[in-house]
Amino acid sequence: MTGWAEVGDGVFQRRYDPLDISICVVRGRGGLLVVDTRSSPRQGEEIREHLRELTADPVVAVVNTHAHFDHSFGNQVFADVPIYGHDLVPAHLEAYETPMLAAWVAEGIEPVEEWAAVRITAPTVLVGAEHRLTIGDRVVELRHLGRGHTDNDLVLHLADAGTWIVGDLVEESGPPMYGSGCFPLEWPATVAALARLVGPDDVVVPGHGSPVNRLFVEAQQTQLAGVADLLRELHAAGVPVERACEAGAGRWALPQEGLEPAISAAYEALST
Repeated sequence: MTGWAEVGDGVFQRRYDPLDISICVVRGRGGLLVVDTRSSPRQGEEIREHLRELTADPVVAVVNTHAHFDHSFGNQVFADVPIYGHDLVPAHLEAYETPMLAAWVAEGIEPVEEWAAVRITAPTVLVGAEHRLTIGDRVVELRHLGRGHTDNDLVLHLADAGTWIVGDLVEESGPPMYGSGCFPLEWPATVAALARLVGPDDVVVPGHGSPVNRLFVEAQQTQLAGVADLLRELHAAGVPVERACEAGAGRWALPQEGLEPAISAAYEALST
């Protein structure tokens, strides 16, 4: 865990274990916007405690960059303020996070007490392709640039601070994570759209890890595109899904470990 670091004017990041997740805060006149809420109500409460290190100003809004548990299972702690999220978040929560949580509780996955305390809380303000959010004197642009890490990824742009908060569309402390509800064939185009918007001097805060710049985003887009291209090649060559990972060994643009969800999702998309 790190302390708060100001990554842009009035924009702060704190990195938490486990998973080196980025929690961001935007400070406006008289209130705070919190971006993502971590994995449990206890962890959400920890965010609230740490906010006192910055200011006594209240939290006035929350944004979920996407629906995955490590970004949204602390939502219930912030249920007293509007929680913004993409309009497909509720469907993702129902399809993936809810059954996953039930299985963790039933199987006694640690930390059992924390999982049992989670009450999955969907965003209360659902947004589509674009939404402008005002936090005191600050304007925060919410954008959905396309499908990628999920179908409900949002990025936040603070033009006055030259800062982007992009969730797991970009990751720095590890490779991009292909998980539940991923779209590996579309992810490269979505990150390419992001790279076109990011200025050469802008700061990009990833969902996990240290802030990066446009060059990093472009490099990761190239890796994502390499994975997508090889997936299409293997499918077109008739390589069975269960052999695709091994068949691409030595050619994957990202570490082979963790690619099975990408392979499954891509083959399903290419077979329909």
